[in-house]
Amino acid sequence: MIAPGLCSITFRSLTADDVIGVACRAGVEGIEWGADGHAPPGGGPTIAALGARGRDAGLEVVSYGSYLGMAPPDGTDDDAVDAVLETAVALGSPMVRIWTEFGVTPTSADAERRRVTERTAELVDRIAGHGLLTALEFHPATLTETAASATALIDALDRPGLRTHWQPDPALSPAAALGELSLVTPHLAHLHVFAWGPEGIDDRQALVDGEPLWAPALALADRDGAALPGRRYALCEYVRGDDPEQFAADVRTLRRWLDPSENS
Repeated sequence: MIAPGLCSITFRSLTADDVIGVACRAGVEGIEWGADGHAPPGGGPTIAALGARGRDAGLEVVSYGSYLGMAPPDGTDDDAVDAVLETAVALGSPMVRIWTEFGVTPTSADAERRRVTERTAELVDRIAGHGLLTALEFHPATLTETAASATALIDALDRPGLRTHWQPDPALSPAAALGELSLVTPHLAHLHVFAWGPEGIDDRQALVDGEPLWAPALALADRDGAALPGRRYALCEYVRGDDPEQFAADVRTLRRWLDPSENS
């Protein structure tokens, strides 16, 4: 069964220990730690201690949310990958999330798409060399902006340790978003869960408002999602008002969808 979790970037303004506290009070079971604040690249004893504190509190490290691949290459990829891997290993994360370059889309020139594909392959291979899985960020304005383009990239790379996270495009209807999810389930890692209106990230809603999408989406992911070494997580992200109380309410909603016994 899918477990409830949290993307730490949801609460960027809080300290890592405060994030652990919010997660525990809400009752989630895992965290994707973000590289742009709570768990910066570079590893070291502080990062190892963070992973240990989370586990002591009952929180599994689900994934390390890096930004490898998001920016155009600038000659520092090798050092950046080393630093990300140091943190992933120190955290005890089984998976590293990466991006495909922002601004290079399925309609970009062949040479740009080929360059991004080759760079992604290099990142996946480096991560696999440390025994870790790679998850692609599923995101507009990249080569993973649709299920078709993400699947085409994964098929072209043909790496056994490569998966993709999934999140809905808020511009799509629930039926269309479910169709997208159904195409990526053979390669699915975890789900980034939120309820936004059509205006996107600035139009955040209570998760309960997303029931027409999320109740069937979670059932679909649970039934058809690719096998993972551990549990699959529904990782709450970007809650309304950046409010820990709203997050706790969203987790209660999420648990009702994940486990029908929560309704009794």
